[in-house]
Amino acid sequence: MEPVAIYFLGTAGSGKTSLTHAFQRWMQQKGLDCIAVNLDPGADKLPFTADYDIREWLDLRKVMEEYNLGPNGAQIACADLLALKANEIHEILDSFRAPYILIDTPGQLELFSFRKSSRVVVEALSGERSALAFLLDPSVAKVPSGYVSQLMLAATVQFRFSLPMMNVLSKTDMLDEKELETIAGWAEDPHRLQAAMEDEMRTPQMVFNMEMFRALESLGTFRNFIPASAETGTGIEDIYTGIQNHFHGGEDLSKD
Repeated sequence: MEPVAIYFLGTAGSGKTSLTHAFQRWMQQKGLDCIAVNLDPGADKLPFTADYDIREWLDLRKVMEEYNLGPNGAQIACADLLALKANEIHEILDSFRAPYILIDTPGQLELFSFRKSSRVVVEALSGERSALAFLLDPSVAKVPSGYVSQLMLAATVQFRFSLPMMNVLSKTDMLDEKELETIAGWAEDPHRLQAAMEDEMRTPQMVFNMEMFRALESLGTFRNFIPASAETGTGIEDIYTGIQNHFHGGEDLSKD
């Protein structure tokens, strides 16, 4: 059976690398086979052991020097260079024969999600055997407008890739119980979220925002999320279960 690749995506600082590490550690503790991949050419250091690290041949600083580019231009160049080598990377990953591939994506979400080259990479590496874990930043999600903004971004990412996706509220250890309950309440009841937005955004633009809110609701944007924390391990098993249900009908890969 072809492996399943889980792509951890989100805005800079949302906790992608930490959650990739936590997921790898959890899989190892459960005796489940997986490999971890770093696709961020600009990563300073990784907390997890990468079975394949794109920096072995594509380093952001070297690209900046070689092509006389700034950080953003170099990131774009790296994304395009990565696409050119995608088939070769697929062969390397396939040689591990692992059922799961955990992929830490670049910190700049827009460079990975909105460029055609990234779709080429995903199609070459894992194709339809791909799932997206979109991380919601808790520091932004604590206010209604921030939460909705991230849901809009998540919906855009899924539209770009057309792959199964779950929203993950990361770093929940940074939230107190009341804050987590409030965000969970918004996810469970869009009308409660709408009321919270109306209280927050008493501006002339509110009518437009409410119309946009209703359009997003009709598109099913306001899906529930999985609370997770790389520090405590919360939510890791729920992410795994969601992936299992989608690709394996709930059948566990463990021998027991």
